Amino acid sequence: MSTFSDFKKLTENIQPQDFLMPALFIGHGSPMNGIEDNEFSQRWSQLAKEFPTPTAVLVVSAHWFTKGTKITAMDFPETIHDFGGFPRELFEVQYPAPGSPKLARETANLLIPNLVELDHDWGLDHGTWTVVRHMFPKANIPVLQLSIDYTKPPKFHFELAKELVALRKKGVLIIGSGNMVHNLRMVAWDKLNEPEYGYDWALEISSKFKSKILDGDFNPLIDYTSLGKEAILAVPTPEHYLPLLYTLGLKTGSEPITFFNDKAVGGSLTMTSVKIGK
Repeated sequence: MSTFSDFKKLTENIQPQDFLMPALFIGHGSPMNGIEDNEFSQRWSQLAKEFPTPTAVLVVSAHWFTKGTKITAMDFPETIHDFGGFPRELFEVQYPAPGSPKLARETANLLIPNLVELDHDWGLDHGTWTVVRHMFPKANIPVLQLSIDYTKPPKFHFELAKELVALRKKGVLIIGSGNMVHNLRMVAWDKLNEPEYGYDWALEISSKFKSKILDGDFNPLIDYTSLGKEAILAVPTPEHYLPLLYTLGLKTGSEPITFFNDKAVGGSLTMTSVKIGK
Protein backbone atom coordinates (compact mmCIF):
# COMPACT_ATOMS: atom_id res chain seq x y z
CA MET A 1 0.00 0.00 0.00
CA SER A 2 1.31 3.47 -0.89
CA THR A 3 2.18 5.81 1.95
CA PHE A 4 2.28 9.58 2.18
CA SER A 5 6.07 9.46 1.81
CA ASP A 6 5.61 7.60 -1.48
CA PHE A 7 3.18 10.28 -2.72
CA LYS A 8 5.50 13.05 -1.55
CA LYS A 9 8.40 11.69 -3.59
CA LEU A 10 6.29 11.95 -6.74
CA THR A 11 6.37 15.74 -6.70
CA GLU A 12 9.43 16.63 -4.64
CA ASN A 13 11.86 16.32 -7.53
CA ILE A 14 9.82 16.89 -10.66
CA GLN A 15 12.26 17.79 -13.42
CA PRO A 16 11.68 19.19 -16.92
CA GLN A 17 11.46 16.52 -19.62
CA ASP A 18 11.53 16.28 -23.39
CA PHE A 19 7.94 15.03 -23.60
CA LEU A 20 5.25 17.67 -23.27
CA MET A 21 2.28 16.28 -21.35
CA PRO A 22 -1.00 16.74 -23.24
CA ALA A 23 -3.52 19.30 -22.03
CA LEU A 24 -7.18 18.34 -21.87
CA PHE A 25 -10.59 19.92 -21.78
CA ILE A 26 -13.12 17.35 -20.61
CA GLY A 27 -16.87 17.72 -20.85
CA HIS A 28 -17.76 16.13 -17.52
CA GLY A 29 -21.57 16.20 -17.80
CA SER A 30 -23.69 14.58 -15.11
CA PRO A 31 -22.09 13.55 -11.79
CA MET A 32 -23.46 10.07 -12.55
CA ASN A 33 -20.68 9.69 -15.11
CA GLY A 34 -18.45 9.27 -12.07
CA ILE A 35 -19.89 5.83 -11.32
CA GLU A 36 -21.41 4.74 -14.61
CA ASP A 37 -19.62 2.57 -17.13
CA ASN A 38 -20.71 4.38 -20.26
CA GLU A 39 -19.17 5.62 -23.50
CA PHE A 40 -17.92 8.82 -21.86
CA SER A 41 -16.30 7.23 -18.82
CA GLN A 42 -14.86 4.44 -20.96
CA ARG A 43 -13.15 7.03 -23.15
CA TRP A 44 -11.69 8.75 -20.06
CA SER A 45 -10.25 5.43 -18.94
CA GLN A 46 -8.77 4.74 -22.37
CA LEU A 47 -7.40 8.26 -22.68
CA ALA A 48 -5.11 7.83 -19.68
CA LYS A 49 -3.45 4.89 -21.44
CA GLU A 50 -2.49 7.02 -24.42
CA PHE A 51 0.25 9.05 -22.72
CA PRO A 52 2.81 8.50 -19.95
CA THR A 53 1.64 8.45 -16.35
CA PRO A 54 1.64 12.07 -15.16
CA THR A 55 3.66 13.26 -12.19
CA ALA A 56 0.54 15.07 -10.96
CA VAL A 57 -2.86 16.25 -12.19
CA LEU A 58 -4.02 19.86 -11.99
CA VAL A 59 -7.71 20.45 -12.69
CA VAL A 60 -9.53 23.71 -13.40
CA SER A 61 -13.08 22.73 -12.50
CA ALA A 62 -16.27 24.61 -13.32
CA HIS A 63 -17.38 23.93 -9.77
CA TRP A 64 -14.75 25.96 -7.94
CA PHE A 65 -15.73 29.53 -8.76
CA THR A 66 -14.09 31.97 -6.33
CA LYS A 67 -13.22 35.60 -5.70
CA GLY A 68 -9.53 35.55 -6.42
CA THR A 69 -7.52 32.57 -7.63
CA LYS A 70 -6.89 29.68 -5.25
CA ILE A 71 -5.11 26.35 -5.41
CA THR A 72 -5.60 23.33 -3.16
CA ALA A 73 -2.50 22.92 -1.00
CA MET A 74 -3.30 20.16 1.46
CA ASP A 75 -1.63 16.75 1.76
CA PHE A 76 -4.87 14.86 1.20
CA PRO A 77 -7.82 16.75 -0.37
CA GLU A 78 -11.28 15.55 0.61
CA THR A 79 -13.78 14.20 -1.90
CA ILE A 80 -16.53 16.81 -2.22
CA HIS A 81 -20.07 15.73 -3.09
CA ASP A 82 -21.28 19.08 -4.37
CA PHE A 83 -24.65 18.06 -5.80
CA GLY A 84 -28.04 16.87 -4.70
CA GLY A 85 -30.81 14.51 -5.73
CA PHE A 86 -28.59 11.64 -6.86
CA PRO A 87 -28.41 8.02 -5.65
CA ARG A 88 -26.72 7.27 -2.34
CA GLU A 89 -24.09 5.27 -4.22
CA LEU A 90 -22.73 8.47 -5.72
CA PHE A 91 -22.45 10.17 -2.33
CA GLU A 92 -20.52 7.22 -0.96
CA VAL A 93 -17.71 7.52 -3.49
CA GLN A 94 -14.34 8.52 -2.08
CA TYR A 95 -11.36 9.35 -4.25
CA PRO A 96 -8.41 9.38 -1.81
CA ALA A 97 -5.73 10.82 -4.07
CA PRO A 98 -2.97 12.79 -2.36
CA GLY A 99 -2.39 16.47 -2.91
CA SER A 100 0.97 18.21 -3.22
CA PRO A 101 1.62 21.35 -1.16
CA LYS A 102 4.99 21.68 -2.91
CA LEU A 103 3.44 21.68 -6.38
CA ALA A 104 0.76 24.10 -5.16
CA ARG A 105 3.47 26.54 -4.07
CA GLU A 106 5.36 26.07 -7.32
CA THR A 107 2.21 26.74 -9.34
CA ALA A 108 1.41 29.86 -7.31
CA ASN A 109 4.93 31.14 -7.97
CA LEU A 110 4.54 30.54 -11.70
CA LEU A 111 1.49 32.80 -11.71
CA ILE A 112 3.18 35.79 -10.04
CA PRO A 113 2.40 38.75 -10.20
CA ASN A 114 -1.10 37.32 -9.91
CA LEU A 115 -1.85 36.47 -6.31
CA VAL A 116 -2.78 32.81 -5.80
CA GLU A 117 -4.04 31.76 -2.38
CA LEU A 118 -2.92 28.39 -1.02
CA ASP A 119 -6.20 26.82 0.03
CA HIS A 120 -6.68 24.17 2.72
CA ASP A 121 -10.49 24.10 2.84
CA TRP A 122 -11.73 22.93 -0.56
CA GLY A 123 -10.76 19.54 -1.98
CA LEU A 124 -11.75 17.66 -5.14
CA ASP A 125 -15.23 18.53 -6.38
CA HIS A 126 -17.22 16.45 -8.84
CA GLY A 127 -15.80 18.32 -11.82
CA THR A 128 -12.54 16.64 -10.88
CA TRP A 129 -13.09 13.29 -9.20
CA THR A 130 -15.89 11.99 -11.43
CA VAL A 131 -13.43 12.17 -14.33
CA VAL A 132 -10.07 11.46 -12.71
CA ARG A 133 -11.25 8.34 -10.85
CA HIS A 134 -11.85 6.70 -14.25
CA MET A 135 -8.49 7.85 -15.60
CA PHE A 136 -6.44 6.91 -12.55
CA PRO A 137 -8.53 4.49 -10.48
CA LYS A 138 -5.69 3.64 -8.08
CA ALA A 139 -5.76 7.23 -6.74
CA ASN A 140 -1.98 7.12 -6.53
CA ILE A 141 -1.19 10.35 -8.41
CA PRO A 142 -1.30 13.77 -6.69
CA VAL A 143 -4.37 15.79 -7.73
CA LEU A 144 -4.78 19.54 -7.22
CA GLN A 145 -7.45 22.04 -8.21
CA LEU A 146 -7.01 25.61 -9.42
CA SER A 147 -10.06 27.81 -8.92
CA ILE A 148 -11.67 30.17 -11.43
CA ASP A 149 -11.73 33.83 -10.34
CA TYR A 150 -15.25 35.00 -11.19
CA THR A 151 -14.22 38.68 -10.98
CA LYS A 152 -11.97 38.38 -14.04
CA PRO A 153 -12.88 38.49 -17.76
CA PRO A 154 -12.33 35.54 -20.11
CA LYS A 155 -9.09 37.01 -21.49
CA PHE A 156 -7.56 36.88 -18.01
CA HIS A 157 -8.13 33.13 -17.75
CA PHE A 158 -6.70 32.42 -21.19
CA GLU A 159 -3.56 34.44 -20.41
CA LEU A 160 -3.18 32.93 -16.95
CA ALA A 161 -3.13 29.45 -18.46
CA LYS A 162 -0.13 30.35 -20.62
CA GLU A 163 1.96 30.66 -17.46
CA LEU A 164 1.20 27.02 -16.62
CA VAL A 165 2.88 25.54 -19.70
CA ALA A 166 6.02 24.98 -17.63
CA LEU A 167 4.09 22.39 -15.61
CA ARG A 168 3.34 20.40 -18.76
CA LYS A 169 7.10 20.19 -19.31
CA LYS A 170 7.38 18.57 -15.88
CA GLY A 171 4.84 15.89 -16.60
CA VAL A 172 1.83 17.53 -14.98
CA LEU A 173 -1.47 16.75 -16.68
CA ILE A 174 -3.64 19.88 -16.75
CA ILE A 175 -7.36 19.40 -17.27
CA GLY A 176 -10.07 21.97 -17.81
CA SER A 177 -13.35 20.36 -16.70
CA GLY A 178 -16.69 21.83 -17.73
CA ASN A 179 -18.92 21.72 -20.82
CA MET A 180 -18.72 23.85 -23.96
CA VAL A 181 -22.49 23.95 -24.30
CA HIS A 182 -24.15 23.96 -20.89
CA ASN A 183 -27.68 25.32 -20.50
CA LEU A 184 -29.42 23.36 -17.74
CA ARG A 185 -32.57 25.48 -17.93
CA MET A 186 -33.20 24.24 -21.45
CA VAL A 187 -32.37 20.56 -20.99
CA ALA A 188 -34.88 18.16 -22.54
CA TRP A 189 -34.98 15.81 -19.57
CA ASP A 190 -37.18 13.35 -21.45
CA LYS A 191 -34.50 13.08 -24.15
CA LEU A 192 -31.49 12.38 -21.94
CA ASN A 193 -31.39 8.74 -23.01
CA GLU A 194 -31.83 9.56 -26.67
CA PRO A 195 -28.42 9.31 -28.34
CA GLU A 196 -26.87 12.50 -29.63
CA TYR A 197 -29.94 14.67 -29.17
CA GLY A 198 -29.11 18.34 -29.59
CA TYR A 199 -31.16 21.43 -30.37
CA ASP A 200 -30.30 23.07 -33.68
CA TRP A 201 -28.72 26.07 -31.96
CA ALA A 202 -26.61 23.82 -29.73
CA LEU A 203 -25.30 21.82 -32.68
CA GLU A 204 -24.65 24.99 -34.65
CA ILE A 205 -22.59 26.70 -31.94
CA SER A 206 -20.80 23.45 -31.13
CA SER A 207 -19.71 23.22 -34.76
CA LYS A 208 -18.58 26.85 -34.67
CA PHE A 209 -16.62 26.34 -31.45
CA LYS A 210 -14.86 23.30 -32.88
CA SER A 211 -14.02 25.04 -36.14
CA LYS A 212 -12.42 27.97 -34.28
CA ILE A 213 -10.49 25.58 -32.05
CA LEU A 214 -9.09 23.58 -34.97
CA ASP A 215 -8.16 26.77 -36.81
CA GLY A 216 -6.33 28.12 -33.78
CA ASP A 217 -8.61 31.14 -33.99
CA PHE A 218 -8.95 31.60 -30.24
CA ASN A 219 -9.84 35.31 -29.99
CA PRO A 220 -13.52 34.80 -30.95
CA LEU A 221 -13.67 31.97 -28.40
CA ILE A 222 -12.34 34.29 -25.72
CA ASP A 223 -14.89 36.93 -26.73
CA TYR A 224 -17.54 34.22 -27.11
CA THR A 225 -20.51 36.59 -26.82
CA SER A 226 -19.47 37.96 -30.23
CA LEU A 227 -20.38 34.62 -31.79
CA GLY A 228 -24.09 35.38 -31.72
CA LYS A 229 -27.24 34.39 -29.88
CA GLU A 230 -26.39 30.70 -30.09
CA ALA A 231 -23.29 31.33 -27.98
CA ILE A 232 -25.36 33.19 -25.40
CA LEU A 233 -27.70 30.21 -25.18
CA ALA A 234 -24.76 27.82 -24.93
CA VAL A 235 -23.01 29.83 -22.23
CA PRO A 236 -25.72 31.51 -20.12
CA THR A 237 -23.20 31.59 -17.24
CA PRO A 238 -19.45 31.27 -17.78
CA GLU A 239 -18.27 28.73 -15.21
CA HIS A 240 -18.55 25.62 -17.42
CA TYR A 241 -17.06 27.37 -20.44
CA LEU A 242 -14.03 29.08 -18.90
CA PRO A 243 -12.14 25.81 -18.26
CA LEU A 244 -11.98 25.47 -22.05
CA LEU A 245 -10.02 28.73 -22.23
CA TYR A 246 -7.49 27.39 -19.75
CA THR A 247 -6.91 24.39 -21.97
CA LEU A 248 -6.60 26.49 -25.12
CA GLY A 249 -4.17 28.80 -23.37
CA LEU A 250 -1.88 25.82 -22.79
CA LYS A 251 -1.38 25.13 -26.49
CA THR A 252 2.13 25.66 -27.81
CA GLY A 253 3.30 26.00 -31.39
CA SER A 254 1.85 23.56 -33.90
CA GLU A 255 0.61 20.99 -31.39
CA PRO A 256 -2.21 18.84 -32.81
CA ILE A 257 -5.75 19.28 -31.52
CA THR A 258 -8.24 16.43 -31.48
CA PHE A 259 -11.79 15.98 -30.16
CA PHE A 260 -13.33 13.08 -28.27
CA ASN A 261 -16.71 12.34 -26.64
CA ASP A 262 -18.08 14.74 -29.23
CA LYS A 263 -21.79 14.31 -28.58
CA ALA A 264 -24.79 16.37 -27.56
CA VAL A 265 -26.89 15.29 -24.57
CA GLY A 266 -30.39 16.36 -23.60
CA GLY A 267 -30.66 19.03 -26.27
CA SER A 268 -28.69 21.80 -24.58
CA LEU A 269 -25.51 20.10 -23.35
CA THR A 270 -22.43 18.81 -25.15
CA MET A 271 -19.81 16.39 -23.88
CA THR A 272 -17.33 17.54 -26.52
CA SER A 273 -13.80 17.29 -25.20
CA VAL A 274 -10.42 18.44 -26.47
CA LYS A 275 -6.92 17.00 -26.40
CA ILE A 276 -3.97 19.25 -27.15
CA GLY A 277 -0.72 17.46 -27.92
CA LYS A 278 0.16 13.87 -28.70
